[in-house]
Parts: sequence; C-alpha cells; structure tokens
Amino acid sequence: MKSYDNFFLPVDNMEIAEEYYSKILGLSLKFKFENIGMTAFNVGNEEPAIILKDKRMYEDMKPTIWFTVDNVMDEYKNLLEKGVDFLSEPFNIKTGMAVEFYDPFGNRLGITDYTNIQK
Repeated sequence: MKSYDNFFLPVDNMEIAEEYYSKILGLSLKFKFENIGMTAFNVGNEEPAIILKDKRMYEDMKPTIWFTVDNVMDEYKNLLEKGVDFLSEPFNIKTGMAVEFYDPFGNRLGITDYTNIQK
C-alpha cells in the first residue's frame, strides 16, 4: 500500500450531506457526479478526498477506505494468496482499476491504481 486514495461515506440525503460537508465543515468541492451519485470534497491540500455516495444508488454502501497501489491486478493476486476474500473481481474505474474487500473485523477497504493516467 503506497498511500491513501479516498474515503467513501454513504449518505441518505445527498443535498443535506453536501450542505453539511461544505457549509458546516467548510470543505471545498472536488467534484460532483450526480449521474453516478457521488460528490467529493477536498480536505485541505490533501489529494485523498471524502467521497459521499448516495445510498439510493449504492444500497450496500459502507464506509470504505481505498489505498493506492502500483498495480491492482498484481496486488489482488498477492492478497488472494494471503487469504483475502474480495467482494468482486477487480473492476475498471476512470483512473485505472479497483477492488474492495473486508478486513477480519468487517471494515471495508479497497485498492486502486492510476494505470489509466498518462504520466
């Protein structure tokens, strides 16, 4: 694991959540993708964001922490060999690949890479 990527939080009401994170907490908007039910907020100058996910679109959503890795497929195979049970096969996202899993205590984690970003 190289660093944090993003922190995903489920919300029941996106409008109230956006107001809370922007006006009460004072976080700045990073992006808003209404069509996929996600709104992200910057925390200071950090690259990782808090991404709110609309529970109407993501019914099984749980708070989730993603970490960056060099290559999701390589790390996926490595973690499979160590007995990690994944929620799915790795999947494509805009920036690369990702996959999620639970730790032994029920916390949802994920790994992602930036293989679709030109360097």
